Amino acid sequence: MSPSSTTSPVVGAVRTALGISGALSLVIGLLILIWPGRTAQVAVGIIAVYVIIAGLVNIGIGLFWRSGWARIGYIALGVLFIVAGIFSFANLAAAAAWFGVFIGTLIGILWIIEGAVSLTTASHDSKARGWTIFFAIVSILAGIFVLIAPLFAGLTLFLLIGISLVILGVFQIVRATQFGKVA
Repeated sequence: MSPSSTTSPVVGAVRTALGISGALSLVIGLLILIWPGRTAQVAVGIIAVYVIIAGLVNIGIGLFWRSGWARIGYIALGVLFIVAGIFSFANLAAAAAWFGVFIGTLIGILWIIEGAVSLTTASHDSKARGWTIFFAIVSILAGIFVLIAPLFAGLTLFLLIGISLVILGVFQIVRATQFGKVA
């Protein structure tokens, strides 16, 4: 059977994979757009579960490590991870807001650094000198704006991710229905 046949098992598997990934993208995107606060809390809850598991793993490594400072370090790191996970679960809304501020602040700092680095590459003989300087100024100003309102920037980014997931999910579902059909 040729791969372009609509009855090929490979085509069916690819179609199913595309459909499932499209449906997941669509559902997650809609959840972000309809309930951004709750969805952020769920995401932070998932991260908190991971952090607690990582803490238990680090404690396990520390307990079975031969000896020395590494043993103490692994156990201490594990305890810190577990405490962070428990605090996150204690107030998921606050943890989600803090995470949004953290991401917004990180993006702001990165954009300022990116703009500064771009300025160092704006050589006098380059044809792109004007565009490089323009990019650097926009990047630095955007970074400063994001640092002034990091939670707003984090929320905006989260909503843009939701919109993107909805659009990409719909496209992926359409791809799944059309994949393998002969033109």
